[in-house]
Amino acid sequence: MNGITVCLLALCCCLSETQAQENNQDQKACCLSNPGCLMKELVSIGEKLGTMVEKQGTMGDNLRLMETRLQTSEKEVEELKRLTGGQPKVAFSAAFRESGSGDTGPFNTNTPLQYKKVFSNTDNCYNPATGIFTATVKGMYYFRFTTMNNQANPPSSVVSLTKNGQSLATVWDHGSTDTNDSGSNAVVISLEVGDNVYVELWAKKLVYEDSNLYLTTFSGFLLFAM
Repeated sequence: MNGITVCLLALCCCLSETQAQENNQDQKACCLSNPGCLMKELVSIGEKLGTMVEKQGTMGDNLRLMETRLQTSEKEVEELKRLTGGQPKVAFSAAFRESGSGDTGPFNTNTPLQYKKVFSNTDNCYNPATGIFTATVKGMYYFRFTTMNNQANPPSSVVSLTKNGQSLATVWDHGSTDTNDSGSNAVVISLEVGDNVYVELWAKKLVYEDSNLYLTTFSGFLLFAM
């Protein structure tokens, strides 16, 4: 008896599934023959496509954002490598003349001095063609400059250490009865990347340098990065 019941239930299930498939096929056939039904189906497909396009756009934006973040991270990693790899090395020292003796100046206006005899120039921050040091690392720097005057040929010597056009420290030597005088000054200052430092000869003044290594010099180095 139980076996007959199970067979009947199985037969009913098969008939129901067959009927459902036939109904689904009938609905599709009906939709294809009905313009209104077909329009609804097309609208539904269009909405689904629109949603997919929107998601694709969002994915594109996210991808570009990830690329930007990756580039930023790579720059930060490179900077970290540079810092953790040791203290940035910035230092230079130069004298005014490559050889010989003689005066420079006087000029009618304040003039940056071009120290052409380079003793050292680590990181190439000093430009002997212009006499200008340009910071490539933000940090605290030490600068020292000297001047010499041949009093046999007045006028006096006046030079100033200058940062971005602003005088910071000056060496002055007035002509007198002695033969030669030297003077020097120094500062410790903070610099941003791109700041310029140079020594400026005042208008109507001069500096002297001697072949016996009595020099007019300009030197500086990075104390520590910030």
